[in-house]
Amino acid sequence: MFRLLPKEDKYFDLFNRLSSHITECAILLQNLFADFGQRTVYADKIKGIEHQCDIITHDIIKKLNQTFITPIDREDIHALASGLDDIVDAIEYTSRRVILYRVEEPTEHARKMTDVLVRIVSKLEEGVRALENNSEGVLLACGGIHSLENEGDSYHHEAIDDLFSHETNPITILKMKELYAKMERTIDKCEDVSNVLESIVLKNA
Repeated sequence: MFRLLPKEDKYFDLFNRLSSHITECAILLQNLFADFGQRTVYADKIKGIEHQCDIITHDIIKKLNQTFITPIDREDIHALASGLDDIVDAIEYTSRRVILYRVEEPTEHARKMTDVLVRIVSKLEEGVRALENNSEGVLLACGGIHSLENEGDSYHHEAIDDLFSHETNPITILKMKELYAKMERTIDKCEDVSNVLESIVLKNA
């Protein structure tokens, strides 16, 4: 049965919950590299939160299929939900590969990139929480996200340069190259979602 009033929809609440969980996951990944002896514990916690995010994303898509009138365009709701879910999936992928690849120690480059990740998802959460009634807040958060994405790119370039300049073990090179690349793509995904937020604000200005 269709529900006709946008005020009955809880999309914004679901988006807020999703973005909050993403921030939790990013902090856990940061802790994984800072407290490496407990990396399996942190990876398991991230997996648990990632599962919760899958449920929330499913709820958003289900609600989208059941609602006739939505507070913002349907394609934007789908793009935002999918984009946020992609971010948490990427964080979980990185944490799990640290375990599966038997990474023996963290690197300063990984720590720097996770620091950027924590800051960029926190800024993304600000933008998502502002979406319902504060368009200026959304655009301000998006501006910060673009700057942080550039910072993440710089750290990724430094990491790859250092890896090929000093590492001699080809297996280690392959493992760390993939981890660094995934971390960079995770940061890039935050900018992708930022672009969706900006588009929503401009459409509804």
